[in-house]
Amino acid sequence: MKKAFFLLFAALALPAAAELRLTDDAGRTVVLAAPAQRIVSLAPHVTELLFAAGAGGKVVGATQYSDYPDAAKKIPRVGGYTSVDMEAVVALKPDLVIAWKSGNRNQQYDRLEKLGIPVFVNEPRSLDDVARALETFGRIAATPREADEAARAFRARRDALAKQYAARPPVAVFYQIWNKPLMTINGQHLISDVMTLCGGRNVFAGLPILAPTVTEEAVLAAAPEVIVASGMGESRPEWLDAWRRWAALPAVKGDNLYFIPPEILQRHTPRILDGAQKLCEQLEQARQKAGRK
Repeated sequence: MKKAFFLLFAALALPAAAELRLTDDAGRTVVLAAPAQRIVSLAPHVTELLFAAGAGGKVVGATQYSDYPDAAKKIPRVGGYTSVDMEAVVALKPDLVIAWKSGNRNQQYDRLEKLGIPVFVNEPRSLDDVARALETFGRIAATPREADEAARAFRARRDALAKQYAARPPVAVFYQIWNKPLMTINGQHLISDVMTLCGGRNVFAGLPILAPTVTEEAVLAAAPEVIVASGMGESRPEWLDAWRRWAALPAVKGDNLYFIPPEILQRHTPRILDGAQKLCEQLEQARQKAGRK
């Protein structure tokens, strides 16, 4: 009788023990009855983070441009991150959808939750947030060993870059996302944290919007010593060199107009440290040109 009671008690306790209760980056509580086995990613960086956390095999759907690593290219598509195909998501029968706060529309994941599909919102705003996302995704998908190791490696590389560059003489930087409209980032953006890591100072850190539109006059008034552009692909955008018509601009005088491919600086993944390495080296070049050793 005692043995039967013990077995019954253990069986009842198992679901509670397996339950996951998490707080996402929107401050919402997300409860999963068990680690997720079928995950739909609504942003390319989320897909990449899941693979880095050892959970790539559990991703059953992803949005357009989820192209890293190569295995991600084979995952069924559910539209773009701004135009998610809800029917396609539901058809995949996910036990969790991971959304991007800045990229997906709130009504998209609100609708999914009304259909009984849990949604976890991801929004890294700092380099440490990337490491924490890896750890969290490892918990979500029951791959903690791979995820924790990836997070440790990420933090170690970040710390090495900080040790080498963070205390170097500050360099005023304008990061240009696009030219029409002319867009940049404020101090709450992850890329601004990368600038700080490299000893850079974001000239538009004080603006209230995460990715604000600015005027050409505002850039000239901010007098950046370095301009870094991203563009849309692996090629340097032609519009970066349009700044050369302003010969008195410090970034032009110093010939400090640089390009970093967006996939290694604008994605909130471990590869952002590849972009950080490039940015740190570019800022160091600017210091050397200016004789600031």
